[in-house]
Amino acid sequence: MLQFRLSTVLQELLQSNLKRPLTGIVRNKTSSPASYCFSPIYPDVKAVSKLKPFHAGGSRRALRFSPGIRALCTKPEQTHDGSAKDAEADKRRKAGILPSLEDLLFYTIAEGQEKIPAHKFTTALKATGLRTGDPRLKECMEMLKETLKSSSDGVMLDRHLFKKCVQSNIVLLTQAFRKKFVIPDFQSFASHIDDLYENAKKLSGGQVADYIPQLAKFSPDLWAVALCTVDGQRHMVGDTKVPFCLQSCVKPLKYAIAVHDHGTEYVHRFIGKEPSGLRFNKLFLNEDDKPHNPMVNAGAIVCTSLIKQGASNAEKFDYVMNFLNKMAGNEYVGFSNATFQSERESGDRNFAIGYYLKEKKCFPEGTDMTSILDFYFQLCSIEVTCESASVMAATLANGGFCPITGERVLSPEALRNTLSLMHSCGMYDFSGQFAFHVGLPAKSGVAGGILLVVPNVMGIMCWSPPLDKLGNSVRGIQFCTDLVSLCNFHNYDNLRHFAKKLDPRREGGDLRQHTYGPMDYESLQQELALKDTLWKKVSPTESHEDSSTTVVYRMESVGDRN
Repeated sequence: MLQFRLSTVLQELLQSNLKRPLTGIVRNKTSSPASYCFSPIYPDVKAVSKLKPFHAGGSRRALRFSPGIRALCTKPEQTHDGSAKDAEADKRRKAGILPSLEDLLFYTIAEGQEKIPAHKFTTALKATGLRTGDPRLKECMEMLKETLKSSSDGVMLDRHLFKKCVQSNIVLLTQAFRKKFVIPDFQSFASHIDDLYENAKKLSGGQVADYIPQLAKFSPDLWAVALCTVDGQRHMVGDTKVPFCLQSCVKPLKYAIAVHDHGTEYVHRFIGKEPSGLRFNKLFLNEDDKPHNPMVNAGAIVCTSLIKQGASNAEKFDYVMNFLNKMAGNEYVGFSNATFQSERESGDRNFAIGYYLKEKKCFPEGTDMTSILDFYFQLCSIEVTCESASVMAATLANGGFCPITGERVLSPEALRNTLSLMHSCGMYDFSGQFAFHVGLPAKSGVAGGILLVVPNVMGIMCWSPPLDKLGNSVRGIQFCTDLVSLCNFHNYDNLRHFAKKLDPRREGGDLRQHTYGPMDYESLQQELALKDTLWKKVSPTESHEDSSTTVVYRMESVGDRN
């Protein structure tokens, strides 16, 4: 779980005066039990009283947010008389009370100006990794659009208009602009991804899969990489909007659904957990007459039979599509009927595996094997883009919560099991080599996709149709290998004592995040990205604590400094 870490100033903002609309912290009843949001609507005195004071020599504390509701916070209170509210806010500021979070954000972006162009805000937002189309920012973007329509300045925002636009999403935006996401220097990291993409693009080896005729139609020049972090930061490069079929990349997803529905014990009555050491489409079972694991064809066919047993194929398909849509944050998930028909017409090997499994009584009692094979071919023919698939991977990286909707999709048990099997069995006969060199859970497919998970950090989808002799994307393997050579993402890279590797999780790449003391004005100014000195020490507010260790700041208006 990631923390929302407040700076000294914002900590003292919460401690020194809670008269502004941010009056309490309440439980978000629609999310997970441990989820909390800032809310002006339901003041909670008990919650406020639990916030301990922050002192000059004290340790930095953090408000924790569940991954599921990261940035899904209650909309701030609206007033009919906006001018009166702003006048009251000005009065409070002049009295030595700290400014609102909205004001802090405005001055951070405005850099001393009284007004900012709307595009400056959206450009700065994109630099943090957030998209203007992020569903968590829907209210903010709609309000911005309406405000610009009604504003006499057209594309300019003053402090009051800016506050009106951002107040519904202020917690998420504050995290973004203060670089408190999992990848603080996102632009720098994105440029590294672009470099790795260009390096892999130079490769020309491999062959496009042709044993399924529909797959042979894809150009070998297609190449795309998309990533989504657990905070919803996005970056795409290449042909990321071109739909392609998941093929074997769907195997860990349907296994996760089966475990989510039935639990580990039931699913593994029918399927093993060990790498097979054999080709993915071999007619071979383990010593208990079970498929070796869910990532080979035999195991995936049995796993398919465990989903919504007793339902029709139409109901089963809708059920899986609903799951995948949730995992993708409602981004593109489609279906290629042409590929489905092509799979079924050329699926003699899978029919042979199906009859072998039936002979060995590997299916649950009452299973219609031919119907299950149809469903299996359907699931292989589900379409995604690199963009939508990266959100699926990020859901796996984020403990089962979709980063851009906050919705829990998979249980912790299903998530852990899926990542474990992806790590040991996900890359066909290259799984051991991939685990050794890359050290991350992944799953490849013969359409050219590689679904890569960096747990607690991000999900990545690489896609390029040319495959090596083991069935993995040539460019995708190169990209994954280069990524772990550059960044300390390998599961066994030591995060404290790594050498000669970039750590994108730290601001600056290879340095620990700085801790600023309350007296360090220049560092504080730098942290908030303010060019001019906007802070000065004022008398301590009334407090039950020793006033000698209580430091309060207020922001001077631009006019006061001129």
